Amino acid sequence: MKAAYFEQFGHKITIENLPDPAPNADEAIVQVKATGLCRSDWHGWMGHDSDIQLPHVPGHELAGVIVAVGKGVKHWQVGDRVTVPFCLGCGHCQQCHSGNQQICDRYEQPGFTYWGSFAELVKIKYADQNLVRLPEAMDFATAAVLGCRFITSYRGVVAQGKVEAEQWVAIHGCGGVGLSAIMIAVAMGAQVIAIDIDTEKLAFAKKIGATLTLNARQQKNIPEAIQELTSGGAHLSIDALGSKITCYNSILGLRKRGRHIQIGLLSGSEARPEIPMETVISKELEILGSHGMQAHQYTPMLDLIHSGKLQPHLMIGRQISLQEGINELMEMHAFKQVGVSVIGSF
Repeated sequence: MKAAYFEQFGHKITIENLPDPAPNADEAIVQVKATGLCRSDWHGWMGHDSDIQLPHVPGHELAGVIVAVGKGVKHWQVGDRVTVPFCLGCGHCQQCHSGNQQICDRYEQPGFTYWGSFAELVKIKYADQNLVRLPEAMDFATAAVLGCRFITSYRGVVAQGKVEAEQWVAIHGCGGVGLSAIMIAVAMGAQVIAIDIDTEKLAFAKKIGATLTLNARQQKNIPEAIQELTSGGAHLSIDALGSKITCYNSILGLRKRGRHIQIGLLSGSEARPEIPMETVISKELEILGSHGMQAHQYTPMLDLIHSGKLQPHLMIGRQISLQEGINELMEMHAFKQVGVSVIGSF
């Protein structure tokens, strides 16, 4: 199979012909029809994730067609159109038995714990537990967009954030995660303030439903501005970027008993942000994480997409080749792209 491949963190990624994967008993092999390009892939390539063993093939947002199944797979067959959440639950541990496969004690993650979807073929472990059947009307590029950012944002806004209609939601960072969160919060009837430093991204946030936008380059005190615009602070605030500044601003922008959801990855020098704990105590704030979503929770989200209330296809900024995806991945630190880039040709 043709795949993106690197042997050293932070060094050049090349396209190589590698052996085709074969399924073990509980695994399926998926022919990748589309795979999203995510900032998590950049973190992995840079060596920020301890799960990765070199050499490596990145990629974890995917959709495609099953081309082989192991003898123990009961619910899937060759030819099925599928997608999958990025974090795969084993189905046997305490977390999986409680329905929380997204934090499985023995999780597997294509593109991190093993070779991923920047390839013509990808192995899906624990296939019966994790594969999601695609609606016939959904194209592969849209399905690929769901696999990490969109489902993490959906769970963050709906399950963890418990958003309600008319509530104020502040989204810090308008990359793929942030724009997904904006779209989802708007669909739930919330009023959204989008915060970023890029005018083009803020314009797109407005286009998909943000009520207000704040440019962090121009606004000196973001929490103060949010408090003023919302008459007391956001009910729900999301750090969709993952930095000490956005995490801090997100917490300080909350009203009393508000909820901060951390979705953006904090790594390297940003990994230990300062938390204004005195404010957390005095306002009785909640601080929660969102780490993907379980396969068995996809149905309500897919129903909203089918109804037209959610339109994740609008998140697709560019459909590109594998080589273009490699080039873009190695430049992701610059935050140049608006929307999500999806690799659709190999």
